[in-house]
Amino acid sequence: MLWVKAFHIVFVASWFAGLFYLPRIYVNLALVPAGSDAERARLLLMARKLLRFSTMLAVPALLLGLWLWLGYGVGRGAGWLHAKLVVVLLVIGYHHACAVLLRKLEAGTGSRSHTWYRWFNEAPVLLLLAAVVLAVVKPF
Repeated sequence: MLWVKAFHIVFVASWFAGLFYLPRIYVNLALVPAGSDAERARLLLMARKLLRFSTMLAVPALLLGLWLWLGYGVGRGAGWLHAKLVVVLLVIGYHHACAVLLRKLEAGTGSRSHTWYRWFNEAPVLLLLAAVVLAVVKPF
C-alpha cells in the first residue's frame, strides 16, 4: 500500500504543478499585444502541451487514489474522505475549466483580463491545501 500511496502523491504533485502553471500562460496570453502573432502562437502551443501533459498526469493520480480507497479501504466511511472527494471533484472541474478557457483563447473568443486569470490561478493552491489538510490531519 505504501508504494501505491507514494506514487499517488507523486502524480498528484505533478498534476498540480501543471495546474499551477497553465493559468500563468493564460495571464501572458491576455497581455499579448495585438499583432504579436508569433508570441501568441508560441504561448498557445505551450498551453496545449502543458494541458495535455497535465491530463496524462491526472489519470494515474486519480486511478491510484481510487486504488487506495477501493482496494485498500483507505478512509472508507470517514468524513474527511467524503470532503476530500468533493475537493477532488472540484480539481477535476478546475482542470476542465482550464481546457475550456484554452479552447476559447485558441478561438480568439477569450475575453478575460490578465487580472481575472491571476485570480483564477489561485484556486488550485486552495484546493491542494484543502486536500492535504483533509488527508493528513483528518479533521473529522
